[in-house]
Amino acid sequence: MPTPENLLSDLPAARNEEQFLALLQRPGVRLERIVSHGQATPPGEWLSQPQEEWVLLLTGAAKLTLEGQPTLTLGPGDHVLIPAGQAHRVEWTQPNAPTVWLALHIG
Repeated sequence: MPTPENLLSDLPAARNEEQFLALLQRPGVRLERIVSHGQATPPGEWLSQPQEEWVLLLTGAAKLTLEGQPTLTLGPGDHVLIPAGQAHRVEWTQPNAPTVWLALHIG
């Protein structure tokens, strides 16, 4: 019988770098928990990936920019679909408490 787990318990210390935990991986789909603690994409750098990424902020706060669009301010419950190949960057995550993301990579 499966044992329930809690995405918000036993959070890793993420003060030095973001922490990634793969929750589920199947062909064409990867689900992961990301814990940030004040991290942001380095100035001038952009992230881009060949698959779509749907992100849901579970706790904390963040600012996310998709290239060519205004910066989004995210709080708990906010979610965004980042299209495949879309340049994007994390501008800011809450520095005084963990920011927990749920990220679904599709494709």
